Parts: sequence; structure tokens; C-alpha cells
Amino acid sequence: MSEDARLTRILPECRTIALVGWSPKAERPSHGVARFLASRGYRVIPVNPGQAGHIALGEEVKASLSDINGHVDMIDIFRRSEEVGPVVDEALERFPELKCIWMQLGVVDEAAAARARARGVQVVMNRCPAIEIPRLGL
Repeated sequence: MSEDARLTRILPECRTIALVGWSPKAERPSHGVARFLASRGYRVIPVNPGQAGHIALGEEVKASLSDINGHVDMIDIFRRSEEVGPVVDEALERFPELKCIWMQLGVVDEAAAARARARGVQVVMNRCPAIEIPRLGL
């Protein structure tokens, strides 16, 4: 399966997204991507320990993935590559139904990706859904 075909399958299936590293600052990429995804009908749960308890995009900002109650399809990670491993491990532990780990542009962690794939979770690295959705016509 081509990468475009894989993304075309993943993005419509993953309707609830926990966005780790969300920023309240409008000029930050994580803020813009979260707003874009929400405008496209995705449920975006912002995760930022310094903003926990505030409301953003109609959701309460969570301090960590462990604070999220309910179902999550995708974890979208806006963190440095060296900080991804613990996020992926927490996601795999917390959300057994998880469909996708998505690492943003410039974010790559092959070891964490391998752990996720071993659990049957799709992994996308070094890409942005706010770029891929329009590019693929989704």
C-alpha cells in the first residue's frame, strides 16, 4: 500500500485526536493544527500540563494522556523527537483501542514507532495532518 493510500485510510478513521504539546499561542504550529483539525470536524483534546483545566476548542485541556477519559483514535505529537518515547508508551498503556501515533514535522522516533507497530498501531512520522488532509483531498 502506498503512503498516500495509507494516510487516506488513517485520517478519516481517526476522529478523536489527543494533541500532545498543544499551545495556547495562536502563532504556534500546534495551535494552528489543532484549530484546523477541529474546523474539519475532528474532536481535538489538547494536552499541555501548563494549561490543564482551561478550555480550548470546546475541550478541557488535559495535563497528560492519563487524564483523558474515553476513547482516543490518534495521538498527534508536537514534542521533540527525544521526548516521544514516554508519550508513545503512555498512549499504548492508556488507550488499547488506539489506531494511530502521529509525529509532527521534524519528529522521528524509530524505537517508539516500532513499539507502537508491534501493538498493531499505525505510525506516521515527520508529517502534518493539516498539510496531508488538503493535499489528499480529504
